[in-house]
Amino acid sequence: MIKVVVIHGQSHKGSTYHIAHNLALKISEDITEFFLPNDFGEFCLGCNSCFNYSEERCPHHKKLSPITKALDKADVIILASPVYVMHASGPMKAFLDHYGYRWMIHRPSEHMFKKQGVCISTAAGSGTKSTNKDMADSLFFWGVAKTYKFGVNVAAVNWQSVNEKKKNAIDKSIDQLAKKIIRNNGKVKPNLKTRSTFSFIRLIQKKGILPTDALYWKEKGWLNKDRPWK
Repeated sequence: MIKVVVIHGQSHKGSTYHIAHNLALKISEDITEFFLPNDFGEFCLGCNSCFNYSEERCPHHKKLSPITKALDKADVIILASPVYVMHASGPMKAFLDHYGYRWMIHRPSEHMFKKQGVCISTAAGSGTKSTNKDMADSLFFWGVAKTYKFGVNVAAVNWQSVNEKKKNAIDKSIDQLAKKIIRNNGKVKPNLKTRSTFSFIRLIQKKGILPTDALYWKEKGWLNKDRPWK
């Protein structure tokens, strides 16, 4: 069964929640959901411990660990955030900040290169494009093989106020998206942009600029012929 993890960028259950949750239900029954900031609300301290030593040296490692494990086990990662001043919510941004060490330039997890990701955002007006980009940037640099974006202007401040015609249109759209995700499960591979970025970073890692990262890449075999998507 497809494993889905949903990271909600808010703790209330508004339009973004309903769309993300309903999409997850259309994909699988094996769903794990986290609500920010209730499940994780710490700000990155900029201490560089994750970069220079290990992610386990992060002051918030213990609290973040259950979410990290869920992300690694999932086949599909859904990041969902309402639009806050044209961008992702503060809790979502604070959450993603903690995974800087997992960007390809540092120590990406090989698990990510075979996953699908979805970015979902809603707004009463505009801003879904820039909000989805906030989240999609992290998915790309984590190495997620394929990412979908779903943004909708609901013209309402809560799910109850969204008119039925729009709700039906949203349901049809996420139904099609769910079918596509199910069809692609286990078959996705990183596109040319991801592979090219990885290859460029590989050249940087060969220079051993940051010892912790260079050792990680060496141990994974990525400085030779091994690749995380194979």
